[in-house]
Amino acid sequence: MSTSASELAPNPEESLADYVRRQRERLGLSQKELAERADIHLQSVGKIERGQTQRLKQQPKNGLAIALGIPTEYLDAVCRKVPVHAIAALKFCPSCWIPGTSPDPLWTEPRSKFCCLCGTQLRDRCAGCNSRLTSHQFRFCPHCGSSYKQTPRQ
Repeated sequence: MSTSASELAPNPEESLADYVRRQRERLGLSQKELAERADIHLQSVGKIERGQTQRLKQQPKNGLAIALGIPTEYLDAVCRKVPVHAIAALKFCPSCWIPGTSPDPLWTEPRSKFCCLCGTQLRDRCAGCNSRLTSHQFRFCPHCGSSYKQTPRQ
């Protein structure tokens, strides 16, 4: 079963509480299971889903993104109440990208397939475990620990 980008992306008028609840229910998780996967306290998940938390610090945001299988940028967009623009699949050039830096704007274009600087095919997944890139902030995959810059296994 594959999940479309529209199911993962926040709706324009959706609150953080509604978005996190919708994503948790999409995965069939209880609040306790989500808290364990995200490595945050159960009460924190409850506060988020009751609308008592409007902003997320870095650690809970990263944990929720990994646990829910969504980019951290989606959580940022919901917290800031701004639309997510065409980043349904975060992409990077394994040759040019420096982890922790913003991607080249052309890489985020939905139709972009190759790097405009070096011609290398853009990737949106970890070469080690094939999980989606959740943020341009990290050098290593949070699922398997592989470097995003490594070449895919043949």
